[in-house]
Amino acid sequence: MYLTFMGKDPESNPSGSPTVYRTDRGSWLVQGWVVDDPDALAQMSIPTGETVVEIPDRMLQFFRQEDSGLDR
Repeated sequence: MYLTFMGKDPESNPSGSPTVYRTDRGSWLVQGWVVDDPDALAQMSIPTGETVVEIPDRMLQFFRQEDSGLDR
């Protein structure tokens, strides 16, 4: 899998989270804050092998496929 860095939260702390990457498989990878709030998780159906991360609205700008430089 080849990753293209799309952007890091401009208000991020030094840990570099959240961050968005585009893959060469036509998908996205998101580095974010682990959601461990039991009330929030209870409202979701999360299959084994998956997890949930939270990112702020300001990160949506990095999900623009046309800026990824990929042909997909």
